[in-house]
Amino acid sequence: MGSPVLWYAKTATKPSFTIAAGEHKYLNYTFYYPGTLSWNEVEITMVDPTTPDVAGKLWEFLEKSGWIVPGPPSSTSKDAFGTISKERAVSGLGAVNVTQLDTYGEELEKWTMHNAFVTDVKFGDLAYGDDELTELSLTIRYDWANLANAGVTATL
Repeated sequence: MGSPVLWYAKTATKPSFTIAAGEHKYLNYTFYYPGTLSWNEVEITMVDPTTPDVAGKLWEFLEKSGWIVPGPPSSTSKDAFGTISKERAVSGLGAVNVTQLDTYGEELEKWTMHNAFVTDVKFGDLAYGDDELTELSLTIRYDWANLANAGVTATL
C-alpha cells in the first residue's frame, strides 16, 4: 500500500492449504486420490496505533482497488465508471508477508503470499468503557504462498 508499512498483528492465521480428495469405487472398495490444492484465506487482527493509520491505509487500498465513492455521474470522467479488479486489488495491496518472530525479534518464519488481495475488512467496534485500542481485522485471499525459515525456502 504505497511505501512499505510494518504492522504488528495481534492475531494472524498463517497460510494453509486444503487438498481435495477424489473418490473411486472399485467393487466393494473405495479408494481416495489427492485432487486439487486450494489455499485458505488468512485472517489478521491488529490494533490501530494511529501512526501509521491502519484504517486510513485500508481505505486507501479500497480506492486503489478500483472502488469509487458513489456520487453524481460525470460524463467527462471515465474514472467515474470503474470496478474493483484483481489486477488493481493486487497492486493496490502490494507484497504481503506474515513473519513470525522469536523472543529476540529474530525471524523464525516468513510467509509470502502471491497475488494477495483483501476480501473482508472490519474497522472495529468502539467501546468507551475500556482503555483498549481499536482493533481492525482483515481477510486476505491469495493464489499461493512461499515459506522461508531457518535458511530454507520452499514453494508449496
